[in-house]
Amino acid sequence: MITLTKHHGLGNDFLVCDTAQVAADAPWAELARQWCDRRRGVGADGLLLLTVIDDVELSMVLHNADGSRAEMSGNGIRCLAQAAFVAQRRTGPVTYSIHTDAGLRTVAVEPVDGVTVQASVSMGAVTDLDEPHGWAAVGADPMRPVLHLSTGNPHTVVGVDDVRAVDLLALGLQVPHINLEIIEPGPETSGITMRVHERGAGITEACGTGACVSAWAAVHWGLAHPKDGEILVHMDGGDATVRLHQPEPGHVTLVGPAALIARLEIAGPMTTTTATTTTAETKTAGS
Repeated sequence: MITLTKHHGLGNDFLVCDTAQVAADAPWAELARQWCDRRRGVGADGLLLLTVIDDVELSMVLHNADGSRAEMSGNGIRCLAQAAFVAQRRTGPVTYSIHTDAGLRTVAVEPVDGVTVQASVSMGAVTDLDEPHGWAAVGADPMRPVLHLSTGNPHTVVGVDDVRAVDLLALGLQVPHINLEIIEPGPETSGITMRVHERGAGITEACGTGACVSAWAAVHWGLAHPKDGEILVHMDGGDATVRLHQPEPGHVTLVGPAALIARLEIAGPMTTTTATTTTAETKTAGS
């Protein structure tokens, strides 16, 4: 049996596994598909592999729910940091250095209560990407603003009038190899509303890297205007703050919560996955 913890960042949920429990050659892609299955497994948007290097230096590998490996997740890295925070029985603020496939990220964690932490992630620079393969076939309205951007993983951001009027699932399935965000301005002048279809997971309630590129795009297009250098990003699962740094062009910090859901024992590399909750009480964060 392997011990996992389950967390969510604004409804974007992840299983975290400390790799010290498992052989280095474990079939992680297969395990991600099994464990993240919402009917035959525990259920999650992704599996995070945590390697503890020392007290404040960690490593993160992310497998999406379909088993594919992703470079980075802004919500996932907050959940991974919380998993380390809980395992180390910390009670006060700490800053972790976390190695990811997208490079080194720093995450400052502050406890809120016994279930939730607030975490600030230095995400690096938002950079331009070439148009992704197959984008032209989507047939997006040429009058809509579109940007292809990266925070270590690929995104396409599209400005729309009403995010609820768009068939996001149909659009996302046409370009499943990218993270697709649609955004509208407001409701406040320093805010945007965003929905996302993530590669390897489908429509999710929130996306941290997506919030970063969406905030950057909205300011670039003049759809939103930072207040004290920050843009508030409203997503289906809740709100995150994106801090746009000056004079560093493109550099952003993501601020948002991570919440512990449960500690679990789960079958290891097997054909059939079973899981039982070992905590006396499964807790979720409040609004």
